[in-house]
Amino acid sequence: MTGTFLPSDATSRIGVLGMGTYLPTRQRSNEEVAREAGVSAGWIAERTGVRNRHTAAPDEAASDMAAAAVRSAVAAAGLDMEQLDLLVLATSTPDELGPATACRVQALTKARNAVALDVSAACSGWLFAARVAHDYLRGDAGTRYAAVVGVEAYSKFLDPADRGTAVLFADGAAASVLGPVPAGEGFCDFHLGSDGTLADNVLIPAGGSRAPAGVGTVADGRHTIRMDGRAVRDFIVEMFPLVVSDSLTRNRLRMDDIDAFVAHQPNPRLLRSVGTALGVPPGRLPIIADEVGNIGAASAPYALASAAVDGPLRRGDRILLATIGAGMTWGTALLSWSGAPAIRTAPTAEPLERSAR
Repeated sequence: MTGTFLPSDATSRIGVLGMGTYLPTRQRSNEEVAREAGVSAGWIAERTGVRNRHTAAPDEAASDMAAAAVRSAVAAAGLDMEQLDLLVLATSTPDELGPATACRVQALTKARNAVALDVSAACSGWLFAARVAHDYLRGDAGTRYAAVVGVEAYSKFLDPADRGTAVLFADGAAASVLGPVPAGEGFCDFHLGSDGTLADNVLIPAGGSRAPAGVGTVADGRHTIRMDGRAVRDFIVEMFPLVVSDSLTRNRLRMDDIDAFVAHQPNPRLLRSVGTALGVPPGRLPIIADEVGNIGAASAPYALASAAVDGPLRRGDRILLATIGAGMTWGTALLSWSGAPAIRTAPTAEPLERSAR
């Protein structure tokens, strides 16, 4: 199933006002991961390109990381928490099956006026959540600001001996504040899709209503991520060029018209290969997974925030966002950059870097 949205009123654009990120304190090098996964550090670097990843503390949940990122994004936007009208959270690793992890984040941040809800679309989650927030803001005249956050606590759901997943997945959060921006800036296109017949390609098999937790599911290791790596790789290699080309064609654009291609980061080696094959101009595809691994729903917004801090983003730049996730899900959006500042929060929870507006 796919869906497209093209706003007809260019004067009521919704864009990014501020961004924030958070990484937990503990870092796991390739050497440490390799020992448990039964491979070498060189094997990990060669096969994936990942050099480092962050791991949440035992008492640190998805909501804790998401709250830190939301606080930074709201501060970057120059707002107070009470000004948030909506909080949409995307994750595959919620605090619990219910309530929504967004409600936990609302409580932690004291965003008492925000309607809080979760979106589940795996690594496409933040983009799906941004679509929800975008349409919500445009459809309700009384709603002005929304926080959209992607977060994963994958380390809680990994089998350290499974080299197909343990070497890739990591923890982190990235948030954006959406609100009104001038004509010519903000989002101007979304196109989302999903194919549920491929849902078994990546999943946590047990713990839900299909296979409730029990002695047998724990003994069988069915509460950890299982992934058909080859099937997922082939899907990304096939779909990424298709969704990017479709977005360009639908909007009558060329590759050179895009200033930055901000994508979900399955692994840096694969993303670089796909980008090269597609013909993405050098320097226009930010890569962050080499230092943080695959942080799922946080990957795309983390890459966007990093591009805002480190460059090459400038006000007015045209960004093509592209994501692919379990489900399988995929999505693209065009975003004219509003010059929004970004605050990247250090693992100590102190402000690390802030971009200029």
